[in-house]
Amino acid sequence: MSAIDVAVLDHHAHGIPAADYAEILARRLPDHEVRLAATPADHDRYLREATVVTGKYIDADEVAAAENLRLFACNSAGVDHLPLDRLAERGVAVTNASGVHAPNVAEHVLGWVLTFARRLDEGRRRQRRREWRRFQSFTEVAGSTVTVVGLGAIGEAVAERFAAFDVDTIGVRYSPEKGGSTDEVVGYGDLPDVLPGTDVLVLACPLTETTEGLIGETEFDALPTDAVVVNVARGGVIDTPALVAALRSNALHGAALDVTDPEPLPSDHDLWGFENVFLTPHVAGHTPRYWERRADLLVANLERADETGAYEGLENQVA
Repeated sequence: MSAIDVAVLDHHAHGIPAADYAEILARRLPDHEVRLAATPADHDRYLREATVVTGKYIDADEVAAAENLRLFACNSAGVDHLPLDRLAERGVAVTNASGVHAPNVAEHVLGWVLTFARRLDEGRRRQRRREWRRFQSFTEVAGSTVTVVGLGAIGEAVAERFAAFDVDTIGVRYSPEKGGSTDEVVGYGDLPDVLPGTDVLVLACPLTETTEGLIGETEFDALPTDAVVVNVARGGVIDTPALVAALRSNALHGAALDVTDPEPLPSDHDLWGFENVFLTPHVAGHTPRYWERRADLLVANLERADETGAYEGLENQVA
């Protein structure tokens, strides 16, 4: 066993310092030596010594220097930025953080949809003006149709939470035969068929060649004019000029965006000027429980490795 079992790279997550992660792991792994690589010297030393390294990224040179490395526990869901070929050559297992963000992103989506339905933003505006004057809600969520594009951990969490609101849910995924927690699951090729009956369109898919620009002029035209579009995927999934045009022509009731294209959104961009557009600066993934959930995955995997003596069959293992 190396001198350092677990090295926590000093990579913050959503503004939460990695020191918090190291503290949680040290508390939950009393039989392991856990260290935070807080300085460049620590970073180089711990990479050489550690059996397990956890952080946002590791480059090919660092992999070469990591003599004892058996597992890289990535702190993001995506791992395309990692030198996967080099890690595979060294026999290093790789896990990701898929699912860690699901509960909080799903709550972000629900908050937006309820705000549209109950016009809570209007209530807030009147409160700021100290104006006690009644207003009418827009709709009820119950009885509506919610289409969720992407049925990964986040999409599934969104669908499961909407189920409590007595809605019909449609899931859209690459492989519809895999099913999902929605009432109906269709493939991407069937998206044009379900859009005309969609009241809330939630985008929770990865950005790929298939999904880039997925929602454009044709799709906005297909949606009902009282539909709401929510994007917690990536900004490029929506054709932004087409979205602006749809909003200007009242072809949509509104949009809620945690991600935009471009991102950050320039201060002079047209999207800032719409009262029926809710914008947050890519913060849906934040939760004060992030490191706890991340630790749940790593602790479970280390317990399995301790029992079996191998870094195989781990939860969220991608390589």
